[in-house]
Amino acid sequence: MRLVLIGDGMSPHLLKWARALAPEVDLWAASTRGFTPEFDFVIPREQRLALQTNPSHGGGNMAVLMQLPKLGRWLAEVKADWLHAHYLTSHGTLAWAAKKGWRLNSRIAGSAWGSDILVTPEQGAAYRWLTQRVLEACDITTSDSLHMAARMRELGAGEVMTFPFGLEEMPRQNVKKTPWLFYANRGLEPIYRPQRVIEAFAAVAAQQPEARLVVANDGSLRGALQDQAASLGLASRIEFVGRLHPQAQGGHYARARWYLSLPESDSVAVSVIEAMAHECLPILSELPANRELVRPGAGEGLILPAPDQLPRLLNTIDDPEAAGKANRAWVAEHGLFAPAVKRFLARLRELT
Repeated sequence: MRLVLIGDGMSPHLLKWARALAPEVDLWAASTRGFTPEFDFVIPREQRLALQTNPSHGGGNMAVLMQLPKLGRWLAEVKADWLHAHYLTSHGTLAWAAKKGWRLNSRIAGSAWGSDILVTPEQGAAYRWLTQRVLEACDITTSDSLHMAARMRELGAGEVMTFPFGLEEMPRQNVKKTPWLFYANRGLEPIYRPQRVIEAFAAVAAQQPEARLVVANDGSLRGALQDQAASLGLASRIEFVGRLHPQAQGGHYARARWYLSLPESDSVAVSVIEAMAHECLPILSELPANRELVRPGAGEGLILPAPDQLPRLLNTIDDPEAAGKANRAWVAEHGLFAPAVKRFLARLRELT
């Protein structure tokens, strides 16, 4: 089966999909930007197309649409069985338009990533219409949460396969946890509400002298967050470490007992699954997808309605060490990526 990935070749998430798919199919890829060097070990250069645009998450990407003829001609030569678009309101649009414009026989599979379904359609009637047309054009779609899958069906999706964008393998966890160490690594951008992470930690720090917070990643709010930490008298207890290599990231997960992720909108975040695999206890915002991770029969952690409630909620965890081990066991059973991809490909073959 010949499959073309259509997405952002600079994204580690698309690379992760490529690594999972490459052993199973005749894999090709088209990127709206370029490709990270790691793609050289996964897909031959002659089976890749880099459109070399610079898309903006805020929309208005006419430069991307102007590359549609180049993409359409290339796809007409590739003659793929499936076009697999990642992030539906941009790359899904390209796949849909290329199929119509160049009368391709390929079928379309669409993988939603979160804000393309939970945020973009709410930005206006035009975005909603576009999302609906792309979903209707897909023979099958994937979602990483039941909540997002339900929203996709409301917008017109047909068959939706739901599975977490899980881990490629279970990480080692042979480091002793630091009981009052908190870790956060979502983007330092408004949608992830990192200010609330600082506020929640401050509430704990006021009662627990040993509490420390490590903030990884980067973004437009970094300076404001550092100022916030200083104004609260916590500059020496909150460490900003920037973007990290996966190995360094794993070290922080391994040492931290608590993981903070408090975005305004989200599906099931792979970073939360990574934290749980490292025996962290997640502290999450009140969102439907987070309730799929922290509930009876799933992972153990906390849903945080307001930052000042964190000290009280921490006291409801009777045995953090046992809860962390239970989280790791749940991820091993439910959160690995390869088995889910194999089920996805089996369904594509049935449809083909």
